Amino acid sequence: MSWDHTYDVVVVGSGAAAFAAAVTAADAGLSVVMLEGTDRWGGSSAMSGGGMWLPNNPLMQSDGAGDSREEALAYLERTVGDAGPATSRARKEAFVDGVAPMVTMVQRLGMRLSRAADYPDYYPELSGGKIGRALEVEPVDVRTLGDWWGTSRGQDGVPAPMKTDDFWLLQRAWSTPSGMVRGAQVMGRVAGMLVRRQRLVGMGAALMASFLTIAQRLEIPLWLSCPVTELVVEEGRVVGVRATRDGHDITVAATGGVVLGSGGFDHNQEWRERYQGVDGRASSGSKGNRGTVHALAQQIGAALDLMDDAWWGGSVPPATADSSPAFLVSERSVPHSIIVDAAGDRFANESESYVDLGHHMLNHPVKGRFWMVSDARHAHRYLRSYAIDPKVIKAMFDAGIMIKAPTLGALATEIGVDAARLQATVDRFNGMARTGIDHEFGRGNSAYDRYYGDPLCHPNPNLGTIEKGPFTALEIVAGDLGTKGGILTDEHARALREDGSVIDGLYAAGNCSAAVMGHTYPGPGATLGPATVFGHLAARHIAKGNR
Repeated sequence: MSWDHTYDVVVVGSGAAAFAAAVTAADAGLSVVMLEGTDRWGGSSAMSGGGMWLPNNPLMQSDGAGDSREEALAYLERTVGDAGPATSRARKEAFVDGVAPMVTMVQRLGMRLSRAADYPDYYPELSGGKIGRALEVEPVDVRTLGDWWGTSRGQDGVPAPMKTDDFWLLQRAWSTPSGMVRGAQVMGRVAGMLVRRQRLVGMGAALMASFLTIAQRLEIPLWLSCPVTELVVEEGRVVGVRATRDGHDITVAATGGVVLGSGGFDHNQEWRERYQGVDGRASSGSKGNRGTVHALAQQIGAALDLMDDAWWGGSVPPATADSSPAFLVSERSVPHSIIVDAAGDRFANESESYVDLGHHMLNHPVKGRFWMVSDARHAHRYLRSYAIDPKVIKAMFDAGIMIKAPTLGALATEIGVDAARLQATVDRFNGMARTGIDHEFGRGNSAYDRYYGDPLCHPNPNLGTIEKGPFTALEIVAGDLGTKGGILTDEHARALREDGSVIDGLYAAGNCSAAVMGHTYPGPGATLGPATVFGHLAARHIAKGNR
């Protein structure tokens, strides 16, 4: 057939997986083009915390942090286990073995990485568990991007020079000395930015800005508003794509391969209800994630797996039609709060991994609304990401998502929970808080729990009594950071058919592929870490075939 454009590699999407594939291919000397279906680049990656869970990475080795291939694999086997072919031993090994080459490459190309040295794995007490495996990008001055910053989805994240490892201290910036020091450091960072007339951003926005900077240096074109409409197959091999650009249908040949890295199906309501029984309204993923490439790949015989799962967590639902959900991490771990079900009972360790909490909510036999119940100290002592903007707070009260009352009994009446039962739950919890041992769910037993706790709260940094009015109830729903089901791939990120055979010329990485992490979430950045590594591995495999 006649092609409008020809490249060695066509990358679909513009998140972390897509950029990792694109820069790896270009660095290997291949010609690359990136096609983004929406008018904004960066995807969910740009809106995220930006951490990448990368066990046994070079920064750990240089710091003498004591990790190894064997420990990383032992931990993955213990946490992920066997959740089907997406979590095969070969894919786990490919991920762990791909970390060092990927990190070394992006550092050589100019990405400034640092360790979140205090951030634990989510199950650090298990065999192979560690603290400090996550990497993140140092704040980036987006003025260097020119007009590209105006189309970045990073503007929907935290457009400030924040780092992932700032938050665990900033949440208690006015209640502990360490928090106050970190708050001063962040303010100093902001002041320095203003003096130097910079526009620094951190976290996911910084990660994607750094990737774009590298891509520009490597002269990789990124076409926005260019949705792919078909994967072109000749003699059983994917040889290119059809797409729409500037209102015209175009064809783009991929002599080496097509890499799909365009995110999940977070906002495809039909699929969310079909596969997961939820409507997706509490997803924090990019609005452009609608499962388009899933469907295109499925049309040419690709197998899909783990479609029933997502990167779940407790979220505050949107207060208005045009607002976004708030994904909760630290707020549910600090003292003076619990999460109860519609009967007024606790049902899980509030400080546990957000995926675990999400699964507990989804599988909970008591149907109805969930509430985070807290006393006045929770609001006065700790930074709550969902309650920074007064307009948002008012909207939550107006929508019945946030409710305040002078007594627990009055609060119970307002949220439709039996007052005596809620009081009994709180009384039982208060007794455990005073002794420091959560006999029901073990809150505070793990180093991960304590990471977001308050060290000045004794004897357990995650447990604080609930007894100082006024009391607040905040509705919590099962939200997510994106879906984790998608195209089944092998250890080279090659797309597979139902019978396990390879679809030549087609690769997938990130949330459009079935996650190597299976049904769990081993550590901070366990979405972005594998996304970047498998994007890198896809391009390496293509480059090897083109030498």
